[in-house]
Amino acid sequence: MSRRQLHLNINILHSGFSPAAWRMEGSDPRASFDINHYIKVAGIAERGTFDAVFLADQAAISDRIDFRPLTSLEPTIVLAIVAASTERIGLIGTASTTYNEPYNIARRFATLDHASGGRAGWNIVTSADLAQSRNFGLEKPVAHASRYERAGEFAAVVKALWDSWEEEAFVGDVATGRFVDPGRVHPIAHSGKHFSVHGPHNIPRPPQGHPVLVQAGGSDDGRALAAEHAEAVFSASQSFEESLDYARDLRRRAARYGRSENSILVLAGLATIIGSTEAEARRRQEELRDLIPLEYSLARLAGILQVDQKKLELDKPLPEDIPLPADGGHTFFHATLALARRQGLTVRGLIRALNGGTGHRTIVGTPAAIADDIETWFTAGAADGFNLMPDVLPHGLEVFVDEVVPILRRRGLFRHEYTGRTLRDHLGLTRPHNPYATAAE
Repeated sequence: MSRRQLHLNINILHSGFSPAAWRMEGSDPRASFDINHYIKVAGIAERGTFDAVFLADQAAISDRIDFRPLTSLEPTIVLAIVAASTERIGLIGTASTTYNEPYNIARRFATLDHASGGRAGWNIVTSADLAQSRNFGLEKPVAHASRYERAGEFAAVVKALWDSWEEEAFVGDVATGRFVDPGRVHPIAHSGKHFSVHGPHNIPRPPQGHPVLVQAGGSDDGRALAAEHAEAVFSASQSFEESLDYARDLRRRAARYGRSENSILVLAGLATIIGSTEAEARRRQEELRDLIPLEYSLARLAGILQVDQKKLELDKPLPEDIPLPADGGHTFFHATLALARRQGLTVRGLIRALNGGTGHRTIVGTPAAIADDIETWFTAGAADGFNLMPDVLPHGLEVFVDEVVPILRRRGLFRHEYTGRTLRDHLGLTRPHNPYATAAE
């Protein structure tokens, strides 16, 4: 049996994980709008033999644009340009099932997979915030259960469209003049609660069969969606124990769908602040913290928890009676609340612990300390890899690639070079079987 290999993605959060990253020396304030920034970061990650670059998405202004950059460029367009400037690294983009239709998402990611030679991945999400709702004609977010019910049907339709062309459907025989064998192209004739899609798709089956399916929900509904459809999951666990429990729960759920318990990779979110010494790393952490206005951090925390900001007293713990948001996002709510309760933090302490983020775990230390932490989580099965979020981009990623990756390689945890060309190759995932191939046999 081959040894497990660590997986690493770079989450390109515009100028970096910290809201103040754009203000650091050497940063470009326009980076979030500059395609060359994404190309440069992807090139550094590819030099480090990362599995993929990952782009989140937000189809609205949902943060303080007077203070920080925002997620604005459409992911699949950015990734298509990045694909032309790279050779091996995977390309994972986010697209919401709440404000899209299955046919155009299937087409968009199939196109990206063809254009990149099989390097595409789709991060399946639902959208919970009011700002996005209002941009798509709604005055409030779609109810949580309805969002995930729609998402499950959405994913099933997309996969059916990708499978609607058999592998041998394209003929391209110049001598006979036969271009496509129409007997191998099938309508999906889907009629469900949320969608009616006749099909077939108008693109041959993607090079990977399916672009890799990724999911990031931490709620019960999110875990159910991941267990049925996802091949990799981005988690937001704040502690080793939480991540281990999450991985075990997800794999038990996958088994209920007849899937192998090892068919889903758990990639934990990990923010990094690296220094040549522990003291240097802590100074960098404090420098970034000091550049974040307290009023911004307080408002952001209130938004994550979906509570009135007036209920948050800086030098007291969080209120005991914070309810789970009925229709808001659950993943970062749970991660943030767990961090506060576990460490007994005041609101001020929680803001500092989050480092301006939304609930992902942050490691501060030397390259060796970062590598030690990653090895501990990986070898114990708490994560199969990490969705990295350096404090400042591209500098924080350059340090990771130049200082942390060599340590991981020396320990036999991470690849020295790419051995495959597709994202599935990098992640060790099998190519999905086309159900029409079975019917033809």
